[in-house]
Amino acid sequence: MKFKTRLQITLLTIIALPLLLTVLAYCFIGAILVNYRQGHSIQEWDYSLMTESFESFANTAEMTYEEILEQAEANITRLEDTEYLQELNDKIAKKAAYLLVRKDKELYYTGNTELSDKIFDKLPDYDEAPDKDSGYYFKAYNKYVKQYDFIFRDGAKGSIFVVTKMNTLISRELLVDMFIAILLILIFTGIMLTLWFRKSVFLPLDKLDVAMHKIKEGNFDYMLETDLEGEIGDLYRNYEDMRLRLKETTEENKQHVQQNKELVSNISHDLKTPITAIKGYVEGIMDGVADTPEKMDKYIRTIYNKAIDMDKLINELTMYSGIDNNRIPYNFHRINVADYFGDCVEEVGLDLESKGIELNYTDLVPADTIIIADPEQMKKVINNIISNSVKYMNKSKGRIDIRILDEADAIRVEIEDNGKGIDQKDLPKIFERFYRTDASRNSAQGGSGIGLSIVRKIIEDHGGYIWATSKEGEGTCIHFVIRKYKELQV
Repeated sequence: MKFKTRLQITLLTIIALPLLLTVLAYCFIGAILVNYRQGHSIQEWDYSLMTESFESFANTAEMTYEEILEQAEANITRLEDTEYLQELNDKIAKKAAYLLVRKDKELYYTGNTELSDKIFDKLPDYDEAPDKDSGYYFKAYNKYVKQYDFIFRDGAKGSIFVVTKMNTLISRELLVDMFIAILLILIFTGIMLTLWFRKSVFLPLDKLDVAMHKIKEGNFDYMLETDLEGEIGDLYRNYEDMRLRLKETTEENKQHVQQNKELVSNISHDLKTPITAIKGYVEGIMDGVADTPEKMDKYIRTIYNKAIDMDKLINELTMYSGIDNNRIPYNFHRINVADYFGDCVEEVGLDLESKGIELNYTDLVPADTIIIADPEQMKKVINNIISNSVKYMNKSKGRIDIRILDEADAIRVEIEDNGKGIDQKDLPKIFERFYRTDASRNSAQGGSGIGLSIVRKIIEDHGGYIWATSKEGEGTCIHFVIRKYKELQV
């Protein structure tokens, strides 16, 4: 539920609920007071008792008195009929009035036994009313009385009295009771709204506060699940999104730190080997061990090769830095596949020939096939894959096959060797950073472990994808796909 809706409900509750409860309390308290003061049951209670003026009650008495006079003129004997008297009494009972009939000194009829007992002895005798026309008032009982005297058929003196209560329930007692009721209603309303807000707003916010402290402490596993709608539900879901992203970022940072440590360790290990060799050969030259032109040439060539190895390692480190910051410089061009890969094969062929490795090249794409690529970065891809094949070549007669295949809207390049191959469990991991199938890190098969991860990054940045297949003991084939370039048809 949205906060706007909650506020609307709160406003409606603050206005409507106390008002409704006040009306109910007023009616209930009034009913009790009427029942207590008048001796009427609640079912007989008339709500006008709570609101009508003194004149209204006096008018009731006057109208009843007029009806008695009319009846006396028409048939005075009916004033002796208790059924008629009861019928007349029922008409005025709900107006806090009742009839009382006296025969001589005895009570002949009353519409309210309890109240008539209190006032009977105070009533004037026959033909002794202070003011028959206007009635008279008993201040002690708040009663307004109209008296009509007549003679019973047996000659007894009779008097009929219309007794009316002369004050409404709007009294000090009612005001005190209503003040207490309203106070209790307001307390009840406040408690109810407080509990509702506490359950629907404050408790969820407390849970969110606890969750944020967990985040502050580095605990990203504290979950907040909810089915709430509105702002609270949105806060919970935003927290979960933030938590998952922070957890993912933290894990990536931890992995990145670990990878950097591995990189430093790998580079340090792999640099140490050529540096040690260079120092050894330089010392040999300085000490005169290379005392012949042949030995001197061998020492110098070895120093040169070790320096090249160091340069490759440093280049890989530079490339890794570019990958890590997503700052590999690209200069894309339209490249003819046949010409470009023909030049690459010719360039690497000389190096492989010097190492005794056979190179086979097959081009099965049309001669006019064009791709969009960065020539320098694509050359790194070819060199890194071939360098990796040479590094793990364990056959006396090594062989590397390069095939360019046509794939409708793309070309597929396959570089296959007959080296020692890769275990199936290691195959999915070879494109990960720093992953090396050879954990021994011997000098013959050293390397930083980021060569193939650089290859994957470059291929993916070209819009392609790469994968590997291998059979242990038979060799490995690296496959990558690059989309062809097509001129737009106008």
